[in-house]
Amino acid sequence: MSLLALESAIYAYPGAPPVLNGVSAAAGAGELIAIIGPNGAGKSTLLDLVAGLKTPASGRCLVDGRDSAATPRGAWCRLVAHVPQQAPANVPFTVEEVVLTGRIPYGRGLYENDDDYRAMEEAMERMRLAPFRDRSFQTLSGGEQQRVLLAAALAQQSPVLLLDEPSAHLDPQNEARLWALLHDLRALGRLILVVTHHLLLAAHHSDRIWLLHHGTLAADGTPGEALQPERLQAVFGVPFHRHTGEHGRMVLSYGN
Repeated sequence: MSLLALESAIYAYPGAPPVLNGVSAAAGAGELIAIIGPNGAGKSTLLDLVAGLKTPASGRCLVDGRDSAATPRGAWCRLVAHVPQQAPANVPFTVEEVVLTGRIPYGRGLYENDDDYRAMEEAMERMRLAPFRDRSFQTLSGGEQQRVLLAAALAQQSPVLLLDEPSAHLDPQNEARLWALLHDLRALGRLILVVTHHLLLAAHHSDRIWLLHHGTLAADGTPGEALQPERLQAVFGVPFHRHTGEHGRMVLSYGN
């Protein structure tokens, strides 16, 4: 049984045509899947469905055999952790307190326990946040806030991790560290879904690519299979060219 299964999932905002139109896909533990596509293709909406933030109008989203529409929120958050593209505004907490919010799904009373603090400390260490521990979240840069939100998701210790444009505010050094971390988590058996506009990063770091176009899955395969120039041109509307670069790595360019 797949860890994640989307079965003919449809989602539409009120008064609008479907953003997702019958998406079916499956993924297992220990996979890193990049989700790509043009603006408005439904990438973030797809993550929201898997996160349990939106419910399909029809079809189902299953994680570990459980239906998102029939699973209590706390139980779902023990299965799926979600890092949104935009940090929430007006967060009146320190970095440590924000990371501890990842333990809310495990709440057993008014106070955190030793397991919560161990998970928090491990996540802080992975994201190199010790120097920021007592800083107000609101005083951090966009990239620093993104690292804190990722640490909270790591503290959640869910088997599925969802990241929406996680490197949007990161400098090259921290971007490289992020992908190295995702490789480590994949090796530990996590299923990781990453929405990204960086096609080369998707090609170099993911096991599979889900290419969305007008709310449908235009491709589901390895980077070599999914990133065919003709397919990319049909989806993005500009010519694509694929080459083999140094060390045999894929290189993509686009435009005339």
